[in-house]
Amino acid sequence: MSEIILTIDGIDPLALYGEKNSKLNLLKKAYPGLTITSRGSNIKISGEKKDSQKAKRKIEMMLTHLKENDKLSDQNVIEILNGDNPFENHLSTKNSKNVILYGRNAKPITARTRNQKKLVESSEINDIVFAIGPAGTGKTYTAVALAVLALKNRLIKKIILTRPAVEAGESLGFLPGDLKDKIDPYLRPLYDALDDMLPAEKLNQFVENRVIEIAPLAFMRGRTLDNAFVILDEAQNCTSTQLKMFLTRLGPNAKCIVTGDLSQIDLPRHQKSGLYTALDLLKEIDGIGYIFLTAEDVVRHRLVKEIILRYENHRSIGFNKKQEEE
Repeated sequence: MSEIILTIDGIDPLALYGEKNSKLNLLKKAYPGLTITSRGSNIKISGEKKDSQKAKRKIEMMLTHLKENDKLSDQNVIEILNGDNPFENHLSTKNSKNVILYGRNAKPITARTRNQKKLVESSEINDIVFAIGPAGTGKTYTAVALAVLALKNRLIKKIILTRPAVEAGESLGFLPGDLKDKIDPYLRPLYDALDDMLPAEKLNQFVENRVIEIAPLAFMRGRTLDNAFVILDEAQNCTSTQLKMFLTRLGPNAKCIVTGDLSQIDLPRHQKSGLYTALDLLKEIDGIGYIFLTAEDVVRHRLVKEIILRYENHRSIGFNKKQEEE
């Protein structure tokens, strides 16, 4: 057994403990085997030594965050208890306000551009959000961050990530391995985003327990996706029938982000992307948001932005030339 007494100097106890001890109660809930009591500027921790030291470290993190930012929200406490350490990144309040969550090794996952911030805001007020934009604009990465945040905050029970395996249509049977081995390459970008946000052990546990499910779009047929944050990636490669099937899977307590790049459609020439149809048919429905990202939102290598702009200009010139010929 161990007993630790922390003395808080120069901090308003109410700012640390919260209204009706809300923040302190979060700490107690995280360490049910400990007895944690507060009296004025003293906090007493009693219980098993290892857990007592962990709780002491969390309180010290809370104190440091409060001193550096002049505030400590319940959300900050939840992130700290989940293993995140916001202040270790030495972010100012100005920069940290765009942080969605803290990933592996306390890496800040942020909304870095104007339209990424709009995506975050739109997801807060809409149950379905279409995020449309070229490669490298962070639409999928931001969507996955929002899903992980919702899971950490226990707003949902599972994350479902899906995308159409369009290219697999002809070549799937020729690839080595079982179905998972054949499909995984098409889902790798989703795994890569999750790798940044969750420790490997926790991610593997979530995948094994189906708390996080990553599967091809065809696997969604016939299901009801409820109490979940659902992301459909590469939606430009869905037919209209597939996209309708997916959107009508959503249960009453589900959130959904649909990402797509209308400049990278891999469907056969005779098939029209269902994303065009959805954007036209579903506009002005309350509860559905639309964010259109541009080359200005590119967060990859600086040359990616220039490449996108050149291709957009080339396509525009080609379209105008075709109109003149007609």
